[in-house]
Order: sequence, then C-alpha cells, then structure tokens
Amino acid sequence: MKKLFDTAVQKLKYKVLREVARLAFEDKLDSGALLDIPAKIMPGPKPTMRCCIYKERAIIGERIKLAMGGDQENPNVVEVLDIACDECPVEGMRVSEACRGCISHQCVDVCPKGAISIVNHRSVIDQSKCVECGRCLNACPYNAIIQCVRPCENACHIKAIHMGEDKKAKIDNDKCISCGACVYKCPFGAIADKSFILEAIRILKESEDNTKYNVYAVVAPSIVSQFVQVRVEQVVSGLKQLGFFSVVEAALGADMVAYQEANELYEKGFLTSSCCPAFVTYVRKAFPNLAQHVSHNLSPMAQIAKHIKRLDPGCKIIFVGPCIAKKMEQKWETVRPYIDCVITFEELQALFDARDIDIASLPDEHLNNASYYGRIFARSGGLASAVEQALKEQGLYGLGDFSYKPISCDGIRECRTALLKASKGVLQENFIEGMACESGCIGGAACLTHGPKNKLDVDKYGQLAKEKTMTDAISVYDFE
Repeated sequence: MKKLFDTAVQKLKYKVLREVARLAFEDKLDSGALLDIPAKIMPGPKPTMRCCIYKERAIIGERIKLAMGGDQENPNVVEVLDIACDECPVEGMRVSEACRGCISHQCVDVCPKGAISIVNHRSVIDQSKCVECGRCLNACPYNAIIQCVRPCENACHIKAIHMGEDKKAKIDNDKCISCGACVYKCPFGAIADKSFILEAIRILKESEDNTKYNVYAVVAPSIVSQFVQVRVEQVVSGLKQLGFFSVVEAALGADMVAYQEANELYEKGFLTSSCCPAFVTYVRKAFPNLAQHVSHNLSPMAQIAKHIKRLDPGCKIIFVGPCIAKKMEQKWETVRPYIDCVITFEELQALFDARDIDIASLPDEHLNNASYYGRIFARSGGLASAVEQALKEQGLYGLGDFSYKPISCDGIRECRTALLKASKGVLQENFIEGMACESGCIGGAACLTHGPKNKLDVDKYGQLAKEKTMTDAISVYDFE
C-alpha cells in the first residue's frame, strides 16, 4: 500500500488538522479540548523530532492556530512559524573538506570582496565580507566550495523569502505569490499555509443536511493524481458522506474558460492565461505592464462556481484542490461572490478521518460533467491544448491572418522567462500558459504526494469523460 503522505511534516500537519476538525464537528472547540491536542499528538516523554517534548508541543500549539485560520493581521495565506524555524545553516558560501590547499588560489583571486584568505594552507571564507556572488564556487578546480541555501529560499524562485536579523525566515508579502513551494520544501515545517477547514465545517453544519441551502464541492481535475489508494469515484462518495449536496468538476469551468479564452485571444492577438492565481499574481507584481494582457476570464474554479450560483441562488460552494494560492484567490473581489471557502486535498483527508469515513469501502459515484480537454487542465500543456481545441470548435483556428502560437510554461521560472521576453517585445508566441507549479496543478504544493506525476494518468482520466468536446460539455449552460 502506498504512503498517504510523502513526509513526516505533512503527516504532522494532517494530524493537527484532523484533531481540530474532529472537535469542530463535535462542537467542542470551546471546551478546552484544544489544549489537549499537543500532548495527544506528542505524548512523550521523549521527543521525536526536536530538542525536547515541550518545544514539540509548543510547535503543535502554533500549528493549531494555523488550523484555525492563522494570524488575522497577516493578509498572506502563508506564514512562518518562528518557533519552528531555527535549524537551518545560515552560511552562504563555505569551504568543504574537499579543499586540497592548492597553490593556485583561484578562489582568492576571483573574490571581488577579498573575503577569502588562506589559513594553514586551506581556504577560509569571511562570512561578514562574502556577498555570495558564486565566483569562488565556479573557480575552485576541486569543487570544494559549496553554497548553502536554505530550502525555503531555494524553493522560492521569485526571491520572496529572506533571512531576518533573528536568522529566521521572513516572507516579503509584496513579492510573495502564495504558490506554497516553500511550504512543502521546508524540512522542519516552519512555513505553513493557513487553513480554512473550520469555515468549511461551519458551512456544512449550518446547511442542516442541505435543507437550509445546498453545499457544492467543486473539485480540481488534479484529484486524479491524489488519493491513489482509492478511485476518484469513491472520493466523490466520501464528499457526499461529509454532507455535500453535489460534487462538480472544476474541469467543466475549464471547458468554459478555454472556450472564452480562445475568443479573447482571437480578438486581442496576444494573451496570458488566468487559470493559475499564483501566475496571475506574479504578472501583477513583477510585470505590471503586462497585466492588461492577462485573460479577463475567471479561473475554472470561479467560472463554474458562478454558474452554479446562477442555477442555485443561495447555495454555498467549497473548492477542493492542490493549490494554496487558491486560498488567496478566494479573497479577490472578482471571486469572493462565487467561492465561499477553499480547502486542499490535505485538508480533505483530515475531514474524512475526522468523521471516520473510510473512502476505500464506499461505492462509486461518477463525475461526468466535463470534457477531456477540461480535465487535462491539471497538467502542464493541458490549457494550451484546450484553447487550441476551442479555436477549432469555434472555427477560429487559422482563420484569416490569425495563427495560434502557444507556449506552456512549466513552473514559475519558465513563466518568468516568457514574461521577460514578452515585456521586451521579443516573444515569438502569442499565448502564454502560465503554471506556477512544476508539472502544473498535479504538482501543487498541497498535494498529498509530490513524487513524479505521469501526465498520461491525467490524459487517461480525461478520456473517460462522457463529453468528448467542449461544445458538448458546455452546451447545456448559458454562459456569458
């Protein structure tokens, strides 16, 4: 049987979420039972991860706060747990044992700050002078100089994380795009995303079994790469047992978005996608001059939610997916009217277990409300393929002087390269598919597992769709 999570950090996060959710379902959050969670998860007396059991429990206490919504004064959905951030090396460049004490001293010669000297025939770096330019690293013939970069900083390709004066990680909210890459990569779990699992539970409970209002789960198509021990159809059954009235594929919203983006691209001649909120935020913050070229369409999540609320006024909609940035997108004025709450696959697993729902034992409930093209949005390149298909279905592909030249950016670094070229007017393509996470949504920060994802699995799932074209999938909907 495959592991449910990749790391012990994920498992610890899940345990806290599960216990908080259990108390919420039982109306015991105000009973003082929250205070028992740290000792329940870390019974002791010996520590298992930190220097002492008391620090372990203190960190659990901070995680409980995040599970209940986190710091309300911090607008970001990603936070640093200061008490957990104290184990990473702080040196930048350092000399390893591989140094042979050679007489050419190339490292000394190339250092622009005079930070390297020879002591007892070995190179020594003065950290107070070093600016981490990397010249010594490249000059050493023995590869004896290495660069120690904190995992969180290494994961953040937009340089929104730095080391503060207290040597702890600091997030620059003016740069951060809430992609969550640092959340998964921090080996000490010192960076985490706020959870709105209590809001999801409140929405479900106050619906009184969908008698006061209906509660819909909008599920990301990347679900096919998750819950690998069960079938997607069993997860749908599990959502129904949790109290959801209906489960709808965000992929149907993807069909709608691709259809509309194809029209917008044809009319404007150049466009970037609007599906990934981290990518959209990156454009707005790092390339504001290109923000006008971001598609004016909602994301698939918001697009399908808008139509559900049109059909069922007064309903509540909870999005379930692998994306931490979706929690930030839900706060946008353009999205807030349609999405009431966002939870991740990690949090969904905690909800199942808080209610003792064994999804492996449940019967299948099928999802048949999206096309193949909507479902393959889950992987890099899927959106570009869907827009191409939409152009063909609408008779726009190759019409007149128009030609479709997409570029699929797999990860924020590739996005940056394409946007730089576009900002300088040298990009050859006319449609940028921007995905902040590598591999696309199937590589999202809040996935249960983060191993290699096979896009063929996504394509196979797409081929199971009842509707084979986007026109068929959206034909029953009157959309703007």
